[in-house]
Amino acid sequence: MKQDEKSLSTKRALAASLKKLMEKKPLSKITVSEIIADCNVNRKTFYYHFEDIYDLLKWILEEEAIEVVKKFDLLVDYQEALSFVIDYVEANKHIINCAYDSLGREGMKHFLYADFAGIVWMLIEGFEEQLDVHVNESFKKFLCEFYTEALSGMLINWFRDKGSSGKAVRDREQVIQDILLIFSSSLPNILKTYHTEKQI
Repeated sequence: MKQDEKSLSTKRALAASLKKLMEKKPLSKITVSEIIADCNVNRKTFYYHFEDIYDLLKWILEEEAIEVVKKFDLLVDYQEALSFVIDYVEANKHIINCAYDSLGREGMKHFLYADFAGIVWMLIEGFEEQLDVHVNESFKKFLCEFYTEALSGMLINWFRDKGSSGKAVRDREQVIQDILLIFSSSLPNILKTYHTEKQI
């Protein structure tokens, strides 16, 4: 087995152990000792790959969700990409809930912010190229921050906003359609307006 494959295999084993432990106890109560005992690796190996348990959790979310989304053509397959994110959240409720309970709402947003921002940035640049417009870096950063805050906040609200039945109050498909409508209609118009005004 090549070194890269061995490293990935070790990371996945550590990830599987953390996910298993998160089904039974709060994230803040899980220790590195428990993780390495579950997957039979030593402490040195854990710290070779990850700074701490939160770093491992971030890797899990990036490996299983964020990196997959980045492989979509976001201008063409944005509905499929968003559906994938929603499906992932629903399929991994115990991980997301465990992380949320440990980090809190603002902590969770901060934890996911860089990954969401990377996806939004890709979308902005994709629309720039498609529309053949250009906006300066400072405005692009502002746009990215604006949409990232909205997207991460809405997804956390949707996931945590449960009714008495335990199901999300807002329908999954409606959430997807609403987010898509906002991004696909407002973002191109903002970029075109900014570009036009700067040409005047």
